[in-house]
Amino acid sequence: MSYPEVTPVSLVTGFLGSGKTTLLNRVLADPQMAGAAVIINEFGEIALDHLLVTTPAENMILLRSGCLCCTVRGDLVETLADLYRRRATGAIPAFDRVLVETTGLADPVPILRTLATDEELAAVFRLDSVITVVDSVNAAAQLDANAESVKQAAVGDVLILSKTDIARADDVRALRARLQRINPGARQL
Repeated sequence: MSYPEVTPVSLVTGFLGSGKTTLLNRVLADPQMAGAAVIINEFGEIALDHLLVTTPAENMILLRSGCLCCTVRGDLVETLADLYRRRATGAIPAFDRVLVETTGLADPVPILRTLATDEELAAVFRLDSVITVVDSVNAAAQLDANAESVKQAAVGDVLILSKTDIARADDVRALRARLQRINPGARQL
C-alpha cells in the first residue's frame, strides 16, 4: 500500500456516552477504512476487542479490518511521530489516514492547536476533519453544565446526532437549533 505524503487526520470527539466508539466501530467495518490508523485515548473504553487480530507493537493492535489501532501513552505528538517512524521503517502496516478518538471530557482545542502548529507533525500530517458526536438524549444538560461539551460542538466540521431514535422529536429539533447557533458552519447528520 502506498500512503500520502501528508497523511490526513480526523478527530472524533464528543461528550461522555455520546457514541464515539460505536461510530468508530461502524466506520472501521467499512472496507475503505482498511488503511486507517486509529489512536484511542487510553482513558476511554476500547470496545474494539471483537476486531482484534494480532499485536504488532506494545501499544498497538492490528484489527481484522486491516486498521491499526493504538492507545495514547504520552502525548499526541509522540504517538503520531512514533506511528510515522514505524510506518516509514515497515515495522507496522502502511496506513493512509489517522483517526483520533478523544475521551469524553477532552477539550479538542489543544489537539487541534498541536496538529496546526507542531512543525514536525505539520510536515507529515494534516487535519482533515473534526467529527463531533452529540448525544440527542443528554446533550441539552451536557451543553449547559460542561464547557468541554460546548467546545466539542463548536469545533466540529460534522456534528453527528446520536440516539435520535430514542430522543423526543421536539428535543432533537431544539438541539439542532442550539447546535446551529453554537456552530453555524457545521454539517449536522
